[in-house]
Amino acid sequence: MEKLVFKPLTTKEEIDTYLDKVEHYSGVRLPYSYALSCNIVGVFLQNRLAAGYMLVTKPTFRSLMFVPDEVKKEHSFFKNDDFEMMEVNGLWIGPSLKTPNLQLRVWSKLILDIFRSRKKFVLLMRNSRNKNMERFMGMADPMSLYQGQPSLMVGENTHDEIEVSVTTRWKIILNSHKYVQEFMERNKRAAEYYKAKSIPKITDQSPVNLA
Repeated sequence: MEKLVFKPLTTKEEIDTYLDKVEHYSGVRLPYSYALSCNIVGVFLQNRLAAGYMLVTKPTFRSLMFVPDEVKKEHSFFKNDDFEMMEVNGLWIGPSLKTPNLQLRVWSKLILDIFRSRKKFVLLMRNSRNKNMERFMGMADPMSLYQGQPSLMVGENTHDEIEVSVTTRWKIILNSHKYVQEFMERNKRAAEYYKAKSIPKITDQSPVNLA
């Protein structure tokens, strides 16, 4: 089994490389100042950065900056203490993690890190290009806080439409079987695909020796 190495990204070179990957994947450049406030976990395969994610365990949270003030005033969730919250952002899984088993190890480590944070609420932000975050939100059973055009600050760059949701670390744990089920199905499809590729096709132009 190929070995994955998980380690914090702390140097400017490491962080810049990770932000480049996230930008190429999602179309949005996350600010370097924001990255410095996060715990960035890099996933390395054969000494090369292959995946990563950000965990923000104290305010200020980027996802909530994009929610309009009128929504914050009306929604009861925003009466909770910010220090009971954490945020997951910048979830990126690169193409070098080709097998479902490798991808599952990244998801498992992310879930474990969220649980160890001991925060009550987990903030998630999705846009149409980040399919990994979309998948994570779909399986974490979150409550939508806001969906629509983001409330932008001067100089900010993001998508035309986002969805900000919240879940809890316990809901993520209780729904973890969905992640396992999805990757079991992926493994099955992958096995069927490679099996089909290994069977030579018989055509009218291909002679068949029946002796």
